[in-house]
Amino acid sequence: MAEKIAPPRWLKPFNAVVLVARRLGLGWTRELPVLVLPGRRTGKLRHTPVSVLDLDGHRYLLAGFPGADWAANARAAGVGILAVGRRDERVRLVELSPADAEPVLRAWPVHVPQGAKIMRDGGVVPDLEPDTFAALAGRCAAFRIESV
Repeated sequence: MAEKIAPPRWLKPFNAVVLVARRLGLGWTRELPVLVLPGRRTGKLRHTPVSVLDLDGHRYLLAGFPGADWAANARAAGVGILAVGRRDERVRLVELSPADAEPVLRAWPVHVPQGAKIMRDGGVVPDLEPDTFAALAGRCAAFRIESV
């Protein structure tokens, strides 16, 4: 996955504001899932707001942009913490093969429309059609979340 598409410039500051609001327990951010992983170079814990897809009894994460830093950190660490509300869960992130990722990608715009719109607005996909997202298999990393 050598390709890298930069997320919109507003996303990093927006995520920072959301993380502060979550820490303060404000509004909808209280239950926002946050993935906590060590940085692959520094080892410093990195907090990333994420959207979790529940599909067929499993949970999944999708790197919304090819070459996303958190996905590289997930590959390097293998395990991390998924924090939802006041509950921290130690998780293993298992990267899916392109063939296994296809149904997850196809379901993404249906079940996680806000995340799909960010990907469209960021130039990753031209539209919000499931077939368009399925074509991202092998470009955007998809991970199955497993409890440790």
